[in-house]
Amino acid sequence: MKIAILSRDGTLYSCRRLREAAQQRGHQIEILDPLSCYMNVSPVASSIHYKGRQLPHFDAVIPRIGSAITYYGTAALRQFELLGSYPLNESVAITRARDKLRSLQLLARQGIDLPLTGIAHSPDDTSDLIAMVGGAPLVVKLVEGTQGIGVVLAETRQAAESVIDAFRGLNAHILVQEYIAEAKGCDIRCLVVGNEVVAAIERRAKEGDFRSNLHRGGMATVAQISDEERAIAIKATQNSRAGRRRCRYFTRRPRAAGDGGECLAGAGRGGNHHRRGCRRQDDRLDRAPGDAGILFENRRLTVGCKTAMVCGAFFA
Repeated sequence: MKIAILSRDGTLYSCRRLREAAQQRGHQIEILDPLSCYMNVSPVASSIHYKGRQLPHFDAVIPRIGSAITYYGTAALRQFELLGSYPLNESVAITRARDKLRSLQLLARQGIDLPLTGIAHSPDDTSDLIAMVGGAPLVVKLVEGTQGIGVVLAETRQAAESVIDAFRGLNAHILVQEYIAEAKGCDIRCLVVGNEVVAAIERRAKEGDFRSNLHRGGMATVAQISDEERAIAIKATQNSRAGRRRCRYFTRRPRAAGDGGECLAGAGRGGNHHRRGCRRQDDRLDRAPGDAGILFENRRLTVGCKTAMVCGAFFA
């Protein structure tokens, strides 16, 4: 197959590993900077150009679109879709994953259990908003934050009000969510290909932090998930069409926690945990290029989009 990877930096480990594995399987692969793509949108002659040349047709596209370039990156991906290329993760899935509120609303519509979550615009509603999610301690997070950035644990009501007011002063859209103490800074992310969970890792926050993001110093190990968590992951990914889901375990039943557009981990840190589980899943890509993958986080459940980053041996 002829495959394109959309990435701002083709020297990243994940891009190099994907290129290497694809070439070993006989695929042709090209890494393209999405910001260098420019498009002709026409009902009869749509095309994509790149650095002075018109791009040929690609059978599949693997999007590696960072949060800073979501708008133009997904626009470029959408153009590939319109021209018949099969995306590993669709543009609509990426935009859903970047909006935590939209992700939660989609999950709630499907009847998937969620942590208590609130959102409000007016500062007059702060007191009732805090009460709505069960009071402090609670988590305040930016709707479009990634990699643990813009996520704050407010342990008292006064602290919660101060954090909410501070974010509002920046004209930022925020979510207020109940704090699940049982999670203890742990979560599991699962990679789903089609209707099958093929790999999972557990992330654990560094001492003194509640965020398990590897970018924040968390650690990752191979994980086992229950049948219930597996079923929730698959149902959630079918609902959002996104590339990753996060499922967190509680003393109560597992619940979905929303969408996270950042990748499971930089493949250099987390990719090795997935290789054994993904090793033979490449045949699925040969049959249906772009078959969406999904990841989970243990202690709650999220949707994400950059499956390609974590599946370093997707083609191997």
